[in-house]
Amino acid sequence: MTSTIDRTDAAVRVDEWLGAFQDALTAGDADAAAALFGEGSFWRDLVAFTWNITTVEGPEGVADLLRNTDAGATDFRTTEEPAEADGVTTAWIAFDTAVGRGSGLLRLTADGKAFTFLTTLDELKGHEEPSNTRRPMGTEHGANPDRVTWKERREAEAAELGYTTQPDVVIIGGGQGGIALGARLRQLGIPTIIVERNERPGDSWRKRYKSLALHDPVWYDHLPYIDFPKNWPVFSPKDKVGDWLEMYAKVMELNYWGSTTAKSAQRSGDGWEVVVDRAGEEVTLRPKHVVIALGVSGKPNVPVVPGQDVFQGDQQHSSQHPGPDAYTGKKAVVVGSNNSAHDICAALWEAGADVTMVQRSSTHIVRSDSLMEIGLGDLYSERAVASGMTTFKADTIFASLPYRIMNQFQKPVYDAIREQDAEYYAALERAGFRLDFGDDDSGLFMKYLRRGSGYYIDVGASELVANGSIKLAHGQVTELTEKQVVLADGTRLDADLVVWATGYGSMNGIAADIVGQEVADQLGKVWGLGSDTTKDPGPWEGEQRNMWKPTNVENLWVHGGNLHQSRYYSLYLALQLKARLEGIPTPVYKLQEVHHTS
Repeated sequence: MTSTIDRTDAAVRVDEWLGAFQDALTAGDADAAAALFGEGSFWRDLVAFTWNITTVEGPEGVADLLRNTDAGATDFRTTEEPAEADGVTTAWIAFDTAVGRGSGLLRLTADGKAFTFLTTLDELKGHEEPSNTRRPMGTEHGANPDRVTWKERREAEAAELGYTTQPDVVIIGGGQGGIALGARLRQLGIPTIIVERNERPGDSWRKRYKSLALHDPVWYDHLPYIDFPKNWPVFSPKDKVGDWLEMYAKVMELNYWGSTTAKSAQRSGDGWEVVVDRAGEEVTLRPKHVVIALGVSGKPNVPVVPGQDVFQGDQQHSSQHPGPDAYTGKKAVVVGSNNSAHDICAALWEAGADVTMVQRSSTHIVRSDSLMEIGLGDLYSERAVASGMTTFKADTIFASLPYRIMNQFQKPVYDAIREQDAEYYAALERAGFRLDFGDDDSGLFMKYLRRGSGYYIDVGASELVANGSIKLAHGQVTELTEKQVVLADGTRLDADLVVWATGYGSMNGIAADIVGQEVADQLGKVWGLGSDTTKDPGPWEGEQRNMWKPTNVENLWVHGGNLHQSRYYSLYLALQLKARLEGIPTPVYKLQEVHHTS
C-alpha cells in the first residue's frame, strides 16, 4: 500500500481500509471483509466481482457475495487524494481482477467503515480497446502490391457479414442504445450487426413530432468515444440528434442494417437464429448473442374505448403524431399529461389549434432551469466542467448511489425546487393541474427509474396550461362519438384530432413479437426496481430489471435507456459479451428472478 508519510487523515483511513479489505480477500475470509462494512451499507458491483449488475446490502450481503464469487481481486489503490466532507471520506480507487482491471468509489463513515462501495470492470486483460498507445496505424507504410485499403476492407466486411460470415452479436434496434453498444463492440473486435426498421440512423428521432427535443442537457448526453462539440446546443432538437447519430454510426464503422425488420428469433444450438427482412430480402442470421435495444418503452398503449371506429377526425398515438401543421384552426384533444403530451399541446397551440389536455392522473412537473441548476448542475453542466468534473467522474458518482437510498438523496433536491418555484406550482394548481412529486416526494429521476413515466420537464408548456391557453380537462375517456371525446364525468370535448399520449408497455411486449410469448415471459418484465410504488410492483430487486445484465434467457440481453444510460451501461454489457465470446469464465452471482411478466 501507499506510504502514509505526509498523508492526510482521510488518505490514511482509506489506505487502512483498502489494506484490510485486500488482506481479507487474499485470505478468503468473507466475514473479515464484511466486518469492514457498516450496518446500512451498500456494495454495488458492475460486472467486476459478480459478472452481473447487482447491489448487496449490509455486512451480511457483502459476506454472501464474497462466499459465492472469486474475482481474484488485488492491488486496491487510490487514484487521487481522498477527500473528507461532513464526516464522510470519499476515495477514487482502482484494482485488478484475475481477468481485468477495474475502478470505483468508496465512501467511509467517521467510524472507518464503508457506507457505499462501487466496483466496476473497466477492461479485460489482453482484450483492451485499441486506444491511446494501442491505437491502430490506419494505413500500411511501405510498398505492397497486395495492399488492401481501409475502404476496400470496409466494403468487403459489409458485403460478407451476415452472408458468408456470421456476426457474433445481433442488436435489434438501431436507436441511441443500439448505436452506443455497437460502437463499444466494434472497439472490442466483436462482429456485430445492428438491425433497424427505419432507413437511416437517427430516423427514430427525425420521424417524431417536429417540436421534440432533448430535455436533458448536453453534458449528460455524450455518446461513448465522441463528445458533443463545445458549441453544441444545451438542448438538442430532434433532427440535430438524428444527424449526430447518423454521423456517429458512420465514423464508428458500425454495420448498420437500415430498412431491416427482425421477424423472428429463436434459440439454435448454443446461439440464435434470427430471421430479418432486409429491404424485402429475407436473411437468416446466426449470432451467438441477441441484444434487444428498443429503448425503455415497449408497444404504444392506446386505450380501447367505444366509438373509436366512428370518430370522424384523426387519431394518433403520440409516437405517430406528425406534428401540428395540419391542425391550424382545428380542435385537438391530447389524452395524457406527461412529457409528450405537453410538447404536443404546446406545438399545436403555437400552430393555432384549439387544444385541450386531458389529465387522467397527477403529474410531476419540474422547470428545466431548476432541474439543471439544482438537480444536475454539480455533475452535468458547464459549471461542473469548469470545476474539473469529467463525464467519467460524473457517471461514477451517479452510479455509486445505491437505488435503495437514492430517493433519500433526491428528496432534498426536489424540496429545494418546490420551495424555489412555489409560485410557479401555485399557478398550475390554480389552473386545476394536479401535481405530485412522486410517491415519496423524491421527484423526477426516481419516477423515471421506477416506471419511466409520470413527469414533464417544463420547457414552456406549463405556462400555457397555467394561463389557460392550453385548456385542461380531467378523467378517463369513456367514449368517442363522431366529433367528440366523452369523459367519465360526462364532459364532452369537440375534437378534430385525438392524440393518445398514453405511454408504452414493458419492452418485453415488443420482445414477444420477435422471440415469442413463452420466451418473453421467461425473460420477464423489463425496467423498474421493485419499489412497490405506482407502476413498479415489488418485491425489491435492487437494480433495473433485466437491463444490461444476464437474463433468464441464455444469450438474450436487453439494452437501452436515455443517452446517459446508453453511454454508461453499454461498456458493462460489451465486456460481458466479450468475455463470453473469448471463453472467459463468467459465473453469474444472483441471476435475477422473474417476478412479473409484463
